[in-house]
Amino acid sequence: MKIQRVPTRAVKVGGVTIGGSAPISVQTMTNTPTEDVEATRAQLKELEQAGAELVRVSVPTEAAALALPALVASVSIPIVADIHFNWKLAIASIEAGVAKIRINPGTIGPKHAVRDIITAARDHGVAIRIGLNAASLPREYRAEGRTKGLLDAARAWVAFFEDLEFFDIVVSAKASSVTETIEVYRALASELSYPLHVGVTEAGTAFSGSIKSAVALGVLLEEGIGDTIRVSLSADPRLEVRAGIEILKSLGLLEGPELVSCPTCARAEIDVISLAEAVESKLAAIRIPLTVAVMGCAVNGPGEAREADVGLAGSARGILLFKKGVIVRTVSPEEALDALLAEIETIVREKESQAE
Repeated sequence: MKIQRVPTRAVKVGGVTIGGSAPISVQTMTNTPTEDVEATRAQLKELEQAGAELVRVSVPTEAAALALPALVASVSIPIVADIHFNWKLAIASIEAGVAKIRINPGTIGPKHAVRDIITAARDHGVAIRIGLNAASLPREYRAEGRTKGLLDAARAWVAFFEDLEFFDIVVSAKASSVTETIEVYRALASELSYPLHVGVTEAGTAFSGSIKSAVALGVLLEEGIGDTIRVSLSADPRLEVRAGIEILKSLGLLEGPELVSCPTCARAEIDVISLAEAVESKLAAIRIPLTVAVMGCAVNGPGEAREADVGLAGSARGILLFKKGVIVRTVSPEEALDALLAEIETIVREKESQAE
């Protein structure tokens, strides 16, 4: 059954639309020093190639702000400036040409500073994310617990922006707890018409953080809540992008390849783990619906994976390359990966030509 999205306002962020009828977008964040233009530019391009649709960069210093014009000019992906404490850096980032800024208004300082940021954003056509975190709530919102504090802070800041007639906003209210995250976003979705940026903050390592994020995002996205997501990991940002893409694909919210691979056991005639990981990496940038199988033995081979467009299966006589359950040929372990990738490229070209 197709998921029905909760309706939200559409907000333009460079060439990407968040909310409205737009697809859910995947975000991540660079971890290079922003003032190192060469390193940050290279990472931005890597993240775009990995499938990120927006990328946030930290702007903690004037040197970082001064690097933004060169970064904006050198990549096509929308850049979001992440600002804390220094409101002047927010205005400098807006003037540098970023597509959106993220501020936690409670860390910015006096309300006149937030007002000046809003004025600059309006003048330059830049969207703002009101990005709240449970761990950094101002004192006045902590007394009744983190969930209520996040909701009260979100309501108050949204009202502040609305009073200034600024409506190009995206809202997030993140916690490190899965259950708190789900509770807060359900409430926000029931009250606000603005697009929601959804994620579990400080989720953890690539392993534990991906699981926590998948649980929270899976629940919320299945309920139609969320317009843009980030999987926050203590890991390479490209893994955040891959995890986000896989979460969306698993719910039918994003088209792309599906990898089917069997659990390992003593019957396996091939190194399923290494092959599956290599294939998964190669599939990351493909956006064509495609099912690829990596199966360890004849038991889980072409028979159980007969619906796959293409796949590999171990056997006593070698590695079987099959398409739609029909064995094409037998290949050696050394040529298996390249043979499979060549078949995938052929299928992708065929599907792309059919779509034209």
